[in-house]
Amino acid sequence: MSTSIDDLLSFEEEAPPHTVQPRGGRVRPVLRFLAVAVAVVAVVLAGLRAVGLQVSIAVIVAGVLALLAVRRVTTALAPPPPPRAGGRAPVGEEDGSYHWGTRDALRTAINGWERRWTGQAATGSGSPSGILPRIGELADERLRQRHGLTRESDPGRARTLLGEPLWRFLSTPSRRPPSPRDLAAIVAELEKL
Repeated sequence: MSTSIDDLLSFEEEAPPHTVQPRGGRVRPVLRFLAVAVAVVAVVLAGLRAVGLQVSIAVIVAGVLALLAVRRVTTALAPPPPPRAGGRAPVGEEDGSYHWGTRDALRTAINGWERRWTGQAATGSGSPSGILPRIGELADERLRQRHGLTRESDPGRARTLLGEPLWRFLSTPSRRPPSPRDLAAIVAELEKL
């Protein structure tokens, strides 16, 4: 599966997942809200009468409905619970780094690339078969964005633009993994495009 830079940098709002309404639909939460309101009004009214205070029922009902509505809104807007004590500390603005959450597609893609590269380095299988397609994708994307062509669409011009060392690396894979110095030179050539 290949992903272009344009795909990574674009953001489309995802549709919220379709939730199936439980039986009773929207009526059940409204009835529960009203039942709680009636119960609280009854308790408040009984408490005030026991103390000897006379307050209009309309005022008590309005006050209880307002308090329940505020409670419902603040519950919906409450921040997520803090992480468990044994968990990893969250990364955020406090420590000077950026934390974009799960909606950042570019960060997700870069993390995937990083896992692939570090996995190859850790296992010693940093073979050109794993690296070559990725560098080829980057070269094609760079050529497409800057010059409107790819290695496949116009090989002659692509060869000229890429330069002979980079073209040779992409077209004839070697049997040994590229050294860090070779990779640095390749990346520098890609950045020049």
